[in-house]
Formats: sequence, C-alpha cells, structure tokens
Amino acid sequence: MDDLAGKVALVTGSSTGIGAAVARGFGAQGMKVAVHYNNSRAEADKVAADIKASGGAAVVLQGDIRRPEVAARLVGETEKAFGRLDVLVNNAGSVLGRSPIKDVKDQFYDDVLDLNIRSVFACCRAAIPIFEKQGSGNIITTGSMAARAGGGGGSVLYAGSKGFVTSFSRGLAKELAPKNIRVNVVSPGVIMTPLQDKFTPPEQIANAKRATPMARTGEPEECVGAYLYLASDKLSGFVTGQVIEVNGGIIMP
Repeated sequence: MDDLAGKVALVTGSSTGIGAAVARGFGAQGMKVAVHYNNSRAEADKVAADIKASGGAAVVLQGDIRRPEVAARLVGETEKAFGRLDVLVNNAGSVLGRSPIKDVKDQFYDDVLDLNIRSVFACCRAAIPIFEKQGSGNIITTGSMAARAGGGGGSVLYAGSKGFVTSFSRGLAKELAPKNIRVNVVSPGVIMTPLQDKFTPPEQIANAKRATPMARTGEPEECVGAYLYLASDKLSGFVTGQVIEVNGGIIMP
C-alpha cells in the first residue's frame, strides 16, 4: 500500500487493543504514527518501538482525552511532531462498567459520554482546520456493533454513545466531503481486548460465540485491514459516510 508510506496518523487509545493493532499496522506501511495513551505508558512505548522496528516513525503522547483541551493538544502535538496530519483515528473508548440505567450515577453518565462522544467531537474539531489547510484529510472512528444491537447487559450508555458516533460520522462526512475530507466508521463485534477482559463476563462472551456464524470472537489484528483500507486514498478514495462491520457475521446489513 505505497500510498500510505510517509502519511501521518494520530490513533487515540492506541496503547492496547484495537488501537495498538491499528497503530502497528500503520507503522508497517511506513506511516508516521502518534501513539496516544492515558495510563498505559509502558504499553504505548512498546507499540511505538514496534512501529519503528517495522519501518515507520512514532511519537508517544499522553492525556485524558475526555477533556476537550487535551484532545486539541494531542492533535496539535501530532502536527508539530510530523509537520502535518493525514489520518485521525478516533479509537479511544470504553464501556467503563456495566450497570442498569436505574442505578447509573450522573458522574458515570458524564464519564461514558465524555470518553466515547466528547473525545470524538473534540478531536475532529481540532483536526478539521489542519485538513482544510492541507486540502485533504481522513477521519476513521471506531464504532461498535452495540450501536445497532443495543449492547450487552448493562451497557446501554455505551451502546447509545456508539450510536451517536455513527450518526455524527455520517453527518460530518456530508459536511466535509466538498473539502476533500473523508469520514468513516469501523464497527467491531466482540473482539478480545483488555476492555472485554475487564468488563465482559465469560458467560456473555460464550453467548456471543454461539450467536456468531463464525462461532468465535475476533482478535484486534483482524480489524486492522478495515482501517488500512479506509486510510488509503488509492483503495477507498470514493468511500465516505460508511460503516464497515467487522463482527464475524453476528450482525449483517
């Protein structure tokens, strides 16, 4: 994928899970990647080292992306480090916990929406002027099959936040298409990441496997191809406002 070599990407939440796999995948194509983390510094450093070893370039950035000023700083630091920004991957997100709505506290509501919605909005808002200045840009946001299925037990807020991400991305795609800026979503199914290990009970994972035509869960590396495809103007230059499902067939369009 020679059109990706030398391009610059910011991948939020890229110290572990899908974000880490995507960052490594970009690095293997010769891209320059800003690896973002909040708490997992050692893991982020390992991702950056792997990117450099595979022929890419990397910088490690830290910050609580729930705060809009931090999101803006991360975008600015990426441009400062590499001189431009070609691809913004809004990957940071989490269930943060499972709870019936009747038991949800206001602070938990704020935390879930700030992480899964506000961060996407704030990063996009900060990146758009850079893309406009350059005359091109690419936004890829990590959604979830929960946006369509309503989420598993106790994850209504998470599912709702991912539903927002999908609608927001489609609307933003329409707004930015005349400026040569593409916006798309990758919607993973049940992918075995630290998020699943922490927040999803084993019986729920087992149920998901039984409901999936491929009869298994996915791995982060199996999501990377969708991001590479969307990042490549050569392969997906006429693709915007779309949601690519990576879920083993558990939900089909």
